[in-house]
Amino acid sequence: MSIVEFHHGVSDKLAYACRLLRKAYRAGAQVVVTGDAAALKALDRQLWVFEDREFVPHVLAQSEGSLPVRQHSTPIWLTVDPATAPGERGVLVNIGQTLPAGCERFARLFEIVSNEANDRQQGRLRWKSYAAKGWQVNPHEVKE
Repeated sequence: MSIVEFHHGVSDKLAYACRLLRKAYRAGAQVVVTGDAAALKALDRQLWVFEDREFVPHVLAQSEGSLPVRQHSTPIWLTVDPATAPGERGVLVNIGQTLPAGCERFARLFEIVSNEANDRQQGRLRWKSYAAKGWQVNPHEVKE
């Protein structure tokens, strides 16, 4: 059974994702982040600049097999297809608006849902899908 941590009410998804990924990296987690290609590219850029004194190691995998083997151990893996992430990774972070393909592979899933109306509506649909699978869904209202 997977556990879904549903973070909703987020004003800036990318900034929130950066903070969440920094925390995961500090804890030693191996994480996959998924969403649409444009959002992942924007997150990649933001991860390079959001923290002046600390780097969050990550790679943006734009297509299968696009990264050398030496980068497969990078703790944060950004990809539109979570199934292509190498190794044992127990955490998936979804910044997209659709149910991530292959999410069953992960023990924990973090959903980041913004205040934007369409994003909230898509989030509700994903919540229902997870609940229908019998997964534990834990709501976390973000007060920024």
